[in-house]
Amino acid sequence: MAEQYAIEMKGITKTFGSIVANKNVDLAVKNGEILALLGENGSGKTTLMNMLSGIYKPDSGSIFVDGKEVAIDSPEDSKKLGIGMVHQHFKLVDVFSAADNIWMGKEKAGFALSKKRYNEIDEITKKFGFELDPTKKVYNMAVSEKQTLEIIKVLYYGAKIIILDEPTAVLTVQEIEKLFGVLRKMKEEGHAIIIITHKLNEVMEISDRVAIMRKGEYITTVNTSETSEQELTEWMVGRKVDLNIDRPTVETTRPLLEVRDLTINNDEGATAIDNVSFYIRGGEILGVAGIAGCGQKELCEAIAGLRPIVSGQMIHKGDNIVGLSPKAILEKGISMSFIPEDRLGMGLAPSMSIIDNMLLKKYRDSKGPFVDRKTGRADAERVITELEVATPSAETPVRRLSGGNVQKVLLGREIKAGPNVIVTAYPVRGLDINSSYMIYNILNKQKTDGVGILFVGEDLDVMIALCDKIMVLCHGKVMGVVHAHKTNKEELGLMMTGALDLSEKYADKPAGIAKDTLFENESDGGDGEKEGKE
Repeated sequence: MAEQYAIEMKGITKTFGSIVANKNVDLAVKNGEILALLGENGSGKTTLMNMLSGIYKPDSGSIFVDGKEVAIDSPEDSKKLGIGMVHQHFKLVDVFSAADNIWMGKEKAGFALSKKRYNEIDEITKKFGFELDPTKKVYNMAVSEKQTLEIIKVLYYGAKIIILDEPTAVLTVQEIEKLFGVLRKMKEEGHAIIIITHKLNEVMEISDRVAIMRKGEYITTVNTSETSEQELTEWMVGRKVDLNIDRPTVETTRPLLEVRDLTINNDEGATAIDNVSFYIRGGEILGVAGIAGCGQKELCEAIAGLRPIVSGQMIHKGDNIVGLSPKAILEKGISMSFIPEDRLGMGLAPSMSIIDNMLLKKYRDSKGPFVDRKTGRADAERVITELEVATPSAETPVRRLSGGNVQKVLLGREIKAGPNVIVTAYPVRGLDINSSYMIYNILNKQKTDGVGILFVGEDLDVMIALCDKIMVLCHGKVMGVVHAHKTNKEELGLMMTGALDLSEKYADKPAGIAKDTLFENESDGGDGEKEGKE
């Protein structure tokens, strides 16, 4: 007798115009199993899961739930079948409490809210080992609490099949361990869990089986215990990929930019960065680690001249550049490239072509009333070739590209400008393994060319392998600056949550050098290791 699956998808095809997102895909997950779904950006993973959650309808193929063929025409159909999806971008109402975010989806909830809703939410929270106050407002929640709420929400409505899209993208090491503990508990309760992630170490740790997709097609499903990260990567990409991140040794230069006692507000007027000091040195990658929302975004924007600074200084060759426009900063001798977290909202003009986005960086250099589209086209074609951007042509609007290809266009344009300082926030967030390693290699090439790089990241394994030093932020304050080769994920995680404070060790030494002697005492290499001291 054939094994019965919680979910079985057979011959699923989905097209959007001339683009084939899924082609004849088969996928199955068992009750009491965690299935990881892997694939490069644009391989069709999210599209496939959106058909299970009722957002899209397949053009052809069949879906079976507990052995019975079903039609999923809407999210409501999906909910009735016991399928719940936790999306990468949370769908919560900030001014509502945790319980009310769940309760508002209840059929015929009525206007009078019963106090028993708090008890109901509390019971299901404790059953699975979550930690969440049902009365807490969403705007007061940490990212991990919001994710917990999203999971509880689908469980509350009886979901037995849970789909999680990049669930660990913004969590600390300790929060990931807690989440995995909850997922194992859900698995023991008989839930079928599908997890979409690009983090191979997490796939190996949490999943029972791994399904791989490539270019919209199903490739294979393997038992996690019988495979390796290297083999999974080769299945995903279709060829061998070197999974080692280089950290080339470069003779560092004098600091290109020194930040002293910087204080910055967020968009609501609250303090986002509180009295922070550090420097960016040529030939070095300084990582910035912290829980999402602890001030990284505001810090990057302030350095790039895009956000007002409340107090403090940014020193370049003895001059304070605070308050200067990006153009004035360039005239001072700092050629800075900023690769923001919001690629389409801030980094690129989504409706414009790749060519026109290339021209945005240099249109002021044109002589006469017309921009030099010939040079722009040549730059675009070079970036497309060198970074392997998947696009129909250089005239394609960037909004039609996948996330990985959008990031390649943005990175290619910024590096083409020949910067001596690069500020980049989450440059590989949501990117597949192949695109991610290409970007690591690009950043290392810039490092060896003497560029100073500020790297805001979320994958601590990557930061430890790629960066030279790591500055850890918690609630806008520096918890310490550590050498990447002398730290570990556990120490960084404790610093990110404020449980470990090493700031006193570096109180008068931003990134290891005293502020008042930043351009002196270079003999210790700036690492504070002179006379055996770290």
